[in-house]
Amino acid sequence: MNTQIRRLFFVLVVLFVSVIGMVTWWLWKAPDLEARRGNPNLIVKQLTIERGTIYAADGRTVLARNRAEKRKNLGHIFLRVYPQHELAAHPVGYSTIERSRTGLESSLNDYLTGSNANLGTLLDNALDKLKGATQKGNDVVTTLSARGQEVAMQQLSGKCGAAVALDPRTGRVLVLASTPTYDPNLVEGHFNQILKTRATCGNASPLLDRATQGLFVPGSTFKVITAAAALDTGKYTPSSRFDDPGYCIEYGKRVSNFADQSGPEVFGNVDFTEALEHSINAVFCNIGKALGAKTVLEYAERFGFYSEPPIELPSDEVAISGLYKRGRPYIPKDFNEVDPGRLAFGQERMLATPLQMALVAAGVANGGVVMEPTLVDRIVAPDGGLVQRSHAKEWKKAIEPKTAAELTAMMRAVVEGGTGTAAQISGVPVAGKTGTAETGVTGRNHTWFIAFAPADDPTVAVAVALSGQSGTGGTTAAPIAKAIMEALLQRNP
Repeated sequence: MNTQIRRLFFVLVVLFVSVIGMVTWWLWKAPDLEARRGNPNLIVKQLTIERGTIYAADGRTVLARNRAEKRKNLGHIFLRVYPQHELAAHPVGYSTIERSRTGLESSLNDYLTGSNANLGTLLDNALDKLKGATQKGNDVVTTLSARGQEVAMQQLSGKCGAAVALDPRTGRVLVLASTPTYDPNLVEGHFNQILKTRATCGNASPLLDRATQGLFVPGSTFKVITAAAALDTGKYTPSSRFDDPGYCIEYGKRVSNFADQSGPEVFGNVDFTEALEHSINAVFCNIGKALGAKTVLEYAERFGFYSEPPIELPSDEVAISGLYKRGRPYIPKDFNEVDPGRLAFGQERMLATPLQMALVAAGVANGGVVMEPTLVDRIVAPDGGLVQRSHAKEWKKAIEPKTAAELTAMMRAVVEGGTGTAAQISGVPVAGKTGTAETGVTGRNHTWFIAFAPADDPTVAVAVALSGQSGTGGTTAAPIAKAIMEALLQRNP
């Protein structure tokens, strides 16, 4: 009898544990199961959830909030409103009935709807359902500076391009701006107005986030990576000397220095610092040939090329930088396929996003360490409790601290007396590099400027890229970078 009772007891225990396990699994997996395509109730259900508010870094500027409406057959629903209109359209994205979601509205949807697999959130939601209360999502406080974003968008207005600013010490994204842009309030019901956007660069593509998806020929900003490889390998020093006849010979043909005037510039005998300061293609062409394409690309990888930057945006909204072939990034199996001379000054088939080039500047500014870029400062529960806070994380170890210090001094020379003088800020040392990349269309270039400041104790790293420009990076992109840095450093121009 005792044996039978014990057996029955064990059977009941096993059944009880199995039931608890199954209930727990279903509760935990509910958001994932619910989100599967083909679930017709999901959109309607999420409209009844009071989505969390999205804020700028100050915790006051509202970037996305709800508008309550009562609709026939649906009852009370919540629709998204974007009070700042175009200000942060690309990083924040949109959440709509007609066109789903983009940006943080998509990547953080589980948090914003309170569907994240967090035990506290799950219990709160279960209690809300029992009480018949409206389910509330978590608020998101971003790292975006409202002032910096405003200045960036003003400076980029009327142009096709993007600007990214980071705190090099932490990877916090302070500015993520792209133009032409759009008003996310128009996505629901007025999408045709967005499609009518026109631009001087040809295809306006207002929904394209040029900061993270836009691929630009990096031009001479890539010389920072080539210089990093040259210094870090020990093959060159800032005082290494070169003879510049105005060109280098590549595969039996002349590759000339870039010049605004009718003929090529000839600098004669210069040191490495002067070569970067005046952005001398011939010198970097010869350095590229001496280092080889393999070494240059290895250092590009150290800064993040060929990797997707781990920023909190949907993967399809973040492009990978690197050499491109047939529309896709590729690392050649045979490095003889790559022209090392042109690669060294950022031409060849090299493409980069403004986010990636901001990370290059930030890596140099941070002593050779590239931090993970982050758009989210913290996620806060409806009751004010902290759900999640971001912490600074190292992403890549690019170069040695000594190399970073040498490169910083060389980049300071660029701003103090070279091609980047338009980025000078009174009382603040700035380190930077210009870039002007040919596009194959006469008089139409990709123009760049990357920089960080204060150069002796960096708190801001920035990248600006423009397309369809007739000028150079020093005249078109550098002034924009200067204005953004001044705003973030709280300097009045």
